[in-house]
Amino acid sequence: MAQNWPKHIVIVGGGTAGWLAAMMLSDVALRQKTGTRVTVIESSKIGVIGVGEGSTAVFRQMLRHFGLDEEEFLRETGATIKYGIRHRDWRRLGHSYDGPIDTPQMVAGGANLDTYAVAAGRSVGEAHLFQHLLNGRKAPFALKDGKRVAAGPFHYAFHFDQALVGAWLRRKARGIALIDDQVVGVEKGEDGIVALALESGSRVEADFFLDCTGFRRRLIGEMGAEWLSFRDVLPINRAMPFWVDIKPGEEIDPCTLAWAQKSGWLWWIPTQGRYGAGYVYSDAHCTPDQAKAEIEAALGYEIHPRNDIKIDAGRLKEAWIGNCVAVGLSSSFLEPLEATSIHGTIVQMMMLSEWLGQGDGRARYNAATGQQVDDFRDFIRLHYVSERRDSAFWRDIAASHPQVVTDRLALWQGHVPQPADFARFPPGLEHLGLAHVQEQLYVPVLGGLGLLNRDAARVVMAANPKGRDLARKTHASLVAEYTNAAAQCLPHRAWLQSLSD
Repeated sequence: MAQNWPKHIVIVGGGTAGWLAAMMLSDVALRQKTGTRVTVIESSKIGVIGVGEGSTAVFRQMLRHFGLDEEEFLRETGATIKYGIRHRDWRRLGHSYDGPIDTPQMVAGGANLDTYAVAAGRSVGEAHLFQHLLNGRKAPFALKDGKRVAAGPFHYAFHFDQALVGAWLRRKARGIALIDDQVVGVEKGEDGIVALALESGSRVEADFFLDCTGFRRRLIGEMGAEWLSFRDVLPINRAMPFWVDIKPGEEIDPCTLAWAQKSGWLWWIPTQGRYGAGYVYSDAHCTPDQAKAEIEAALGYEIHPRNDIKIDAGRLKEAWIGNCVAVGLSSSFLEPLEATSIHGTIVQMMMLSEWLGQGDGRARYNAATGQQVDDFRDFIRLHYVSERRDSAFWRDIAASHPQVVTDRLALWQGHVPQPADFARFPPGLEHLGLAHVQEQLYVPVLGGLGLLNRDAARVVMAANPKGRDLARKTHASLVAEYTNAAAQCLPHRAWLQSLSD
């Protein structure tokens, strides 16, 4: 790893993706002693909408890896805690289910908790610590004898304004050069990009380039990148973001709300001062004016959209072309239903760090990132397997589920999802622990949508009485332990406010 790295890497575009990429590559270069310089070109003239984004637990692991202070991060970015996603009205109107992101299997001693819960007719989230913390709107810590004590061993995630987080990461980055300028020209040679021309008149040469310019795809577009659209699988093609202030004294839910509507769904992400919200919808089923009216009717007050953005879900056929790699929104876009964007960037940079400088690195990287995004796409589409038929959007969705979704649903009529149902990811890098779509993600969604087979789960439990008894005892023990732990934890908003006192 890192033995044949380029001597100078230039990253165009900052933000969360750009600065995470810069910090991760610079860190590996320093540890591997490659002598690689990293430069970020970011223009202060380019604004960011910044209407709220959710991470996965991998982001917290990154903060710890870099030795960054979590309380400072929360205080300076106005971030909040995220235990999972609450899905409202997806299965049917009036029904909600949660997807907690902790993994009780880590502490279950081999007990088959999910199959037991399904067989017993219980919620699969009941044995999750995060479900109890979410229900109680609690912080992940309690106070005992004046000391802060973690509620459990699991990594939680965050909600934040991505513009503030990008700026904070920029302040924390070390050993990375920053140029405040805009790229106005790309100079190419036989092997790829040679240099960039900047608005100031400067010229920047490098051996390797990362495109973090979002939908503009300023660099990778010059390389002839081909876009693979997912419009046949994911029909959402517009986004209407807006802000809503949090009222004084209002408790902050430590979860993302994904609220299904007649032509799409509403995201609702709490930061400490306001909600970053938006309606992602299909303009084949409603106009922007109708979308705005629909959300105002659902919320009961007027909203002030920041924009109305046309989107084309999909990914690049090849994210790495020549000596240029597209990262973040430059490489792919999926509706933000499962917080895949930042997670994907972190995993992709881990893979790039492993394969950069290797002869087959580009082919392996393109195959793995393609698989990653395609798997995310199929997981998101699964959420639309609904009982709803109350609008043209939901009727059309029900008539057009892709084969991969129907095949998996058929498979899981025989058993609750298990690790063997999923391809190892990425091939050859299992030691990095990058598995990104596994049973712990699918089971809460399938359970919430009523798509798990209780009779099949009972058969599995009955075939192994000792395993059933272990699962029953472990499940009861965890539910009792987590109920007690959540009761002792501090209220979410009060704890966040205490960090600034």
